[in-house]
Order: sequence, then C-alpha cells, then structure tokens
Amino acid sequence: MINNFNSNNLKTIAYRNIIDLTHAIHPNIPIWPGDPAIAFETVSQIEKHGYFLRKFSIGEHSGTHINAPNSFDPAGASVDNYEPQSLVSPAIAIDIREQSLANPDYTLTVDDILNWEQKHQFIQPGNLVLLYTGWQKKWEDERDFFNADESGICHFPGFSKAATQFLLEERSIAGIGTDTHGVDPGQDESFAVNKMVLGKQRTVLENLANLHLLPAADITLVVGILRLLGGSGSPVSVLALVA
Repeated sequence: MINNFNSNNLKTIAYRNIIDLTHAIHPNIPIWPGDPAIAFETVSQIEKHGYFLRKFSIGEHSGTHINAPNSFDPAGASVDNYEPQSLVSPAIAIDIREQSLANPDYTLTVDDILNWEQKHQFIQPGNLVLLYTGWQKKWEDERDFFNADESGICHFPGFSKAATQFLLEERSIAGIGTDTHGVDPGQDESFAVNKMVLGKQRTVLENLANLHLLPAADITLVVGILRLLGGSGSPVSVLALVA
C-alpha cells in the first residue's frame, strides 16, 4: 500500500479529543444485499467453564470496514498487505448533508471540493478525505439506509468519478471514506469510485460513524484492521484524533 512515511523523521500528533468513528457490530446492522449475515454464538459460559467466550461470523465488508484492492482486482493487494504507516493518516471532512437531504443520489463535485478549500484550507497530499452525508442517522433502519427502489437499485450519496479523479491526481490524497455503505453512490453498481481509488493502492473506508462530531480539518485517523491473510477487506476500528 502507499506509504509516505519517512522513518528518519520524528512524527508528532497533537490532539485534544479522540472520536470513535466505528459502529458497534451486532446481527441487525445493515448488511449489503447478498453478503453473509452476522452471527454470534456463545461457546463458553462463566458458570460452566469459568470464562465467557463467543465466536462470531461477519463478512469482510460489513460494519465499519476497509476495502482492499483485491476486492475488484485479482492481482490487487489484500488487506494483510497494508503497511502500518498507511493506517495512520491526516484527514479532512467535507459536509454535504444539505445536498444529500435534497437529493439522495447527490455526488460530491469538484466545485464542492474547491468551495471547501476556499472556506477552510488547501487539501495537502497524503490526506484522507471523509464525506459526511448525514446517512449515519439511518443506520438503525436497513431499508432507509439502503433506500432501494422497486427495482432494487439503492439511492444514497457518494463521491463522483470526476471529484475522485481530481482528488487522486490534483491533490494526491491517501484515500476516501464515508458514512454510507459505499463511497460510490448507491446507483452505481459498477463500483467505479472504489476501483479508481483501490487501483491507486489507496484507502477506502465505508460505514463510518460520528462524522458529525468532526471538525472540517486538523484530524488524524488511526485505522485498526484485522490482518486477514488474503482478505478483500476487514471490519475496522477507526479513531479520529482531533486537534
């Protein structure tokens, strides 16, 4: 995976607050159509065995998760290939709640990015761009979260291909993330944005929580993966260190 870390440079992270961007995992969270259900089973009880233990089953792309390049490219890197340095990244957050409320199929535009920069700051290389759509409020209602029509096509906001290309080529970002079940808008069943970002060996985070608690900038993300050998992704714990 991409790695801009220089071991000769001492890195310092200053923060005042830590925000957990991770949804709790349980059997009733929204699951992408066709993905395996989440299941927990108690295998040891304190009363009988002296300790409590469960086993669980979950898809690699369920809950708050990261997608790996081999999700779409057989020759792509798997989740166990992520360098530790790539899992700690500066980040910014772009708020498109207003647009998403008016149009569930809204996609981030290049103008949105330029307007954000005019209001806040230039997006420096190596940042991970978070898209706050407000969709996280729908998390407890799977039907509302996916917002599928009669044909089964989902309708939720995401990154446009033009904005993604701009961020990758003109801003050299480290990756993207969002509070919906896909960085691609729900209507795009080709997963074009995922493929663009993962094809550059960058990070894709989906189903993030608590983006409403983030400032627009001065964020450091720490992403805890399950280092699944050959994995196409992994449920993750994502912490935001806020200056």
